[in-house]
Amino acid sequence: MNKLLACLLALWLNQAIAHGDEDHSGDAAKPAAAIASDKPQRLPDGSVFVPKDAQRRLAIRTVVGAEKTVPRTVELNGHVVMDPNAGGRVQAIQSGRIEPGPKGLPVAGMKVGKGQVLAYVVPAVSSVERANQRAELAELRVKAQQAERQLNRLRELTGTVSKKEVEAQAAELAALRQRAAALGTATGREALVAPVSGVIAAARVVNGQVVEARDVLFEIIDPARLMIEALAYDSKLVAGLADASLAGTKTPLAFVGGASAFRDGALPVLFRLKQGGDTPLALGQAVKVIAQTRDTVKGVPLPAASVVKNSANESIVWVHERAEVFRAVPVQVTALDGANVVATGVKPGVRVVTAGATLINQIR
Repeated sequence: MNKLLACLLALWLNQAIAHGDEDHSGDAAKPAAAIASDKPQRLPDGSVFVPKDAQRRLAIRTVVGAEKTVPRTVELNGHVVMDPNAGGRVQAIQSGRIEPGPKGLPVAGMKVGKGQVLAYVVPAVSSVERANQRAELAELRVKAQQAERQLNRLRELTGTVSKKEVEAQAAELAALRQRAAALGTATGREALVAPVSGVIAAARVVNGQVVEARDVLFEIIDPARLMIEALAYDSKLVAGLADASLAGTKTPLAFVGGASAFRDGALPVLFRLKQGGDTPLALGQAVKVIAQTRDTVKGVPLPAASVVKNSANESIVWVHERAEVFRAVPVQVTALDGANVVATGVKPGVRVVTAGATLINQIR
């Protein structure tokens, strides 16, 4: 029995030694997971296998990431406002009833010129007030006629009447005529004229509508000279702002200036469109502004379409690891402008997917 156990132990040791001498260097070259077929699929290690044919069908594009130092940006909420030098509002000075102008009532989108009559406001007065005004106007006109006849008689008696009496009668006649003209204008309708040339952005009247004093009836803008008013909550941030762009677009904005007084807990900051008319905007439209500061950040600039979310809601980019294998890399992103971001966490020199990242992210 002892001899038998000794033989078995010697045989086991020989097999163990022989197995320990085997070369395992080839195991590192084996793929992490076997690919079942030539169709896009997610591998057990989290990478994604996409054949070349599928890459062409999905229009996947990559770019070599290069690390750069770029200005740090901040995202500000804002809205579209009119340029005070290229827009205006038409308001009623007195309450009354709306009547159309010579060309009818303007509608939104219509072009108007400076000084064009848009509508009339007939003053809202009671019948008793109107009767009193007409009676007073008639009385002034009668007095003016009497004064004119008296002035003519005095001028005929130039030799016997002093020049001083003639001038006094002429002044009285002029005063009566001016009072009658003023009262006639007050009882007439008020003309609403366009303060600037532009496009009607809003028209809030219809024929026969009764309006009150100070009601905004028309808003006129120049679509090529709209401005963006954003809100900042730090005075130091306002002092360090530079150029900006609209979020999601490449529309450049020029920094005009920022207020030095808080309004509702925020500092209004104004930006102007560098190329007016390229991006259609509406008055009062809510927008987001990506504003550049004088601080800098170091990272890899990439298109915003390169960044997607994984199942844990983390920001990731897809790196072209091998010819048909893509791997997700978690990154931290900072907006660079409306269409690009700066990613930190990805190594410079790797190929990052810029088009089709969303499609790769959906492969299971």
